[in-house]
Amino acid sequence: MRSGKLPVSGKTIMLLCLASFLGGTIFASRKWTQPDSEANTDLVLPTMSNHDKLSTISRECDHKRKLAETNSGYIMGEVMKTHQAIQSLDKSISTLEMELAIARTRQKVTQNTKENRASNQSIPNKAFMVIGINTAFSSRKRRDSLRETWMPKGDKLRKLEKEKGIVIRFVIGHSATQGVLDRAIDSEEAQYKDFLRLDHIEGYHELSTKTRLYFSKVISIWDADFYVKVDDDVHLNLGMLAVTLAKYKSRPRVYIGCMKSGPVLSQKGLKYHEPEYLKFGEEGNKYFRHATGQIYAISRDLAGYISMNSGILHRYANEDVSLGSWLIGLEVEHVDERSMCCGTPPECEWKAKGGNMCVASFDWSCSGVCNSVERMKHVHHSCGESDSALWNPL
Repeated sequence: MRSGKLPVSGKTIMLLCLASFLGGTIFASRKWTQPDSEANTDLVLPTMSNHDKLSTISRECDHKRKLAETNSGYIMGEVMKTHQAIQSLDKSISTLEMELAIARTRQKVTQNTKENRASNQSIPNKAFMVIGINTAFSSRKRRDSLRETWMPKGDKLRKLEKEKGIVIRFVIGHSATQGVLDRAIDSEEAQYKDFLRLDHIEGYHELSTKTRLYFSKVISIWDADFYVKVDDDVHLNLGMLAVTLAKYKSRPRVYIGCMKSGPVLSQKGLKYHEPEYLKFGEEGNKYFRHATGQIYAISRDLAGYISMNSGILHRYANEDVSLGSWLIGLEVEHVDERSMCCGTPPECEWKAKGGNMCVASFDWSCSGVCNSVERMKHVHHSCGESDSALWNPL
C-alpha cells in the first residue's frame, strides 16, 4: 500500500504562490505608507511649532502691554514716592549739616563767653535782635539824623538793650591809613557808644566783605534770635520791626526782607555793574530772588552758617546779591515782607493813617531816603510810630 501523502496539483501551487505574493504586497504597502505619513508629520510639525511660538510671544507681549497700561498709574506713583524719598533725604542731610555748623558756632560763642568772663569782661544778655546800621566815614550827618529821629541814644539805648533785647550799632571798619578818619570815629564812639568796629578796610566795592564780617562779628558777641542789616539813609520803625520779626521767632532758618529779582548789569560804568555777569547766564538775565539791600533780617542759624563758612563764601559786586547767593542753596524760608520797603511820604503816611504802619521807608530812586539828612525828620514826623509802640510787649 502506498504512503498517505495526497498529491498537489500544479494549479493549486500557482494559486498559493499568487496569494502569497498579493498578501506580501499588501503588507509591504501598509508598512511603507506609515513611515511616509510619519515623515510628513515630522516635516509639518516644526512649521506648526514656530507658528505656535510666535502666537504665544504675541499674546505675551499684548498681555504685558495691557498690564503696563493698566498699572502705569501705579508705576508712576512708585516713581514719585522714590523721588520724594530722595528729596527728603537730601533735605535731612542739608539740615544736619547746617545744625552741625550751628553747633560749632555756639560752641565757639560759649568758649568766647567763658574767656571774656575769665578776663572780667561784661557779657551782654541774650538779645532778641541786633541791628547793624551800615555807615561810612563820610556819613556823620546821616548818623546824627537817625539819632535825632528813630534811633534811641544814651541811656535810652542802654535801656532798650536791657529791657527789650534790642541792640543797635553803627557798623564801620577802618580807613586804609588808620589816620584822621579813624580818630573821628573814636571821638564819636566816646560820645555816643553806639559803634561796632570791624577788622575791615572801608570801601564801596568791599560791601560784600563787610556784610560777611558783620554777621561773623555780631554772632560772636550777641546770642540773638535775629540779626538785621539796615543802611544809614533808611527810616525805621523799631516797634514794627520787633513785632514783624516776632512772628517768625519759632522758625529756625528765615531770611526776611523785600524780595526782588533785578537785572544783571553787564555794562561797565553803571552803578550796580556785575563783573561776573556771565555766571548768571546770557546778557539780559535776572538775578535769583533775594532781599533788597536797604534792610533785611536773618535768623540765628543763618548768621551762624555765614560765620562758620565765612572763608569760602563767594562775594559778588553787590552786597545784597552776595547774601542771597549764600542762602539760596540752603533749606531757608524766604519771607517777602513788603512793609520793609514802603515809599516815603505820601505812601508811608497813607499806610500809617490806614493802620498799616511800615517797618521801613525809603525811595527806590535813591536806594534810600533821598536827601536823607534834610528829609529824615519829615519822614519820621509823617510815618514814624509813637514812642510807646517800642515799649509794648512783643
